[in-house]
Amino acid sequence: MTCGLPALRPGAGTPWATLGLLTGLYLVCELPGRWPFLGSVPISAGSFFPLLLAGAFLLPPAAAALVAVPGSLVGRAEDPPATARRVWRAAQLALTVWVASTVHVLLGGTAADGDRLPDFPYALVPACAAALVFSLVLTVLDGSILAVAERVPVRHAWSGLLSRALGPHLVHGLAGLMMAVLWRGPYGPPSALIVLLPMYISCWVFAQSHREHAAHRATIRALVQAVDIKDTYTRGHSERVGHASVLIARELGMDRGRLEVLRFAGILHDVGKLGVPTRVLRKDGPLTPQERRVIELHPEYGHEIVRGIGFLGEARAAILHHHERLDGSGYPYGLSGREIPEFARVVAVADAFDAMTSTRSYRRGRPVHAALAELKRCAGTQFDPRMVRALVRALDRHGWPGTPSVTADETVPRPRSAGAEAPGTGDAGTPLPPSPRDGTDARYRPDGPRAPERPGAPHGEAPAVPGPPRTADRTW
Repeated sequence: MTCGLPALRPGAGTPWATLGLLTGLYLVCELPGRWPFLGSVPISAGSFFPLLLAGAFLLPPAAAALVAVPGSLVGRAEDPPATARRVWRAAQLALTVWVASTVHVLLGGTAADGDRLPDFPYALVPACAAALVFSLVLTVLDGSILAVAERVPVRHAWSGLLSRALGPHLVHGLAGLMMAVLWRGPYGPPSALIVLLPMYISCWVFAQSHREHAAHRATIRALVQAVDIKDTYTRGHSERVGHASVLIARELGMDRGRLEVLRFAGILHDVGKLGVPTRVLRKDGPLTPQERRVIELHPEYGHEIVRGIGFLGEARAAILHHHERLDGSGYPYGLSGREIPEFARVVAVADAFDAMTSTRSYRRGRPVHAALAELKRCAGTQFDPRMVRALVRALDRHGWPGTPSVTADETVPRPRSAGAEAPGTGDAGTPLPPSPRDGTDARYRPDGPRAPERPGAPHGEAPAVPGPPRTADRTW
């Protein structure tokens, strides 16, 4: 913050009236975020960069550096140590604004008399250059801290932050220039409120939208973690189904808004497992007819769990119907063909594909080509052919980065009986129809019991005897 010290020296000619007004406005912008009881009042927008850039255009560099200091020192700190974070933020913004103001002056951003700005369009070049430098310096400082905190390469942190921030910072620079031009105009500082107030409201709306989106992600993450804790056999499955669903949707040309909702549908498709008794999900022996009926209620349980979450939209129908079959033999309602919602048809294919290709502690996953062949074989009866073709095209283009639950260098147990190959492998190690634990073969029916584990084997090892058929869209 030594950048601002020259402005405090006697005889520095600092325009105290302008500095005081800008500093006060920035302080007003920052204060509400400090007090929780004002959380419901829509007036906190965080660091209001258009105001800082207006200071860089209106004031000498040393004076411009002081605009952000009081507001940053009393503003909100998300994480401890709060005092250190506030001091760092004040120093960071003071340096950034000082550099931006210096560039603005060097490029002729101030008229010869020092009391007015150049006329348009001449004011645009120094203003845009100052906004660009503002973005670069702020990115370097933020990225350096991020790289240290998260242990990522500095250049990756810089490039990621700059790609997201450059456009908004240039827009903020233009807004700051408009404020500065009106400030120096015939009506003085009050006219700058014409730009200040709408921009501040826009920044607040954007910040609220960002916080709401973060809350949505936190809600989804909490539900998925709860499912993974309850059913450890399919840990990581939900995220991969969400990814595969997005790959399919992109091939179908869905717009970006629907892509996000479909990703939520894929991630939450098995959230209804939270309503299934744990003893049923983890049962090692055959299921009774009553237990099978309980398992088949999990789509309805899932729909009940998420029905009050408004932002999920179409995802709720996908959660309810992702076990329906195109020929009408699925559950819970036996829908067929186009009666099944589009999102549900997408998630059904993504769900079956990941279940077939995932390696579990008790059996190896199928190769991608084998899983796709099975999906193609069942297209038209169990799966929508259009969705299957979209997945094939997407995997041809992007590959499948899905991470199995057991890493490639882990060895899946291969118990042998006398003169027999271990179940789950053929003569050359080729995967055979997988264990009915998660029912990943489309030829299998959902009403067969699970195979018992090998006597004396630890929980989760490969079963000694292959189980009876189950359907591909069963992932429990």
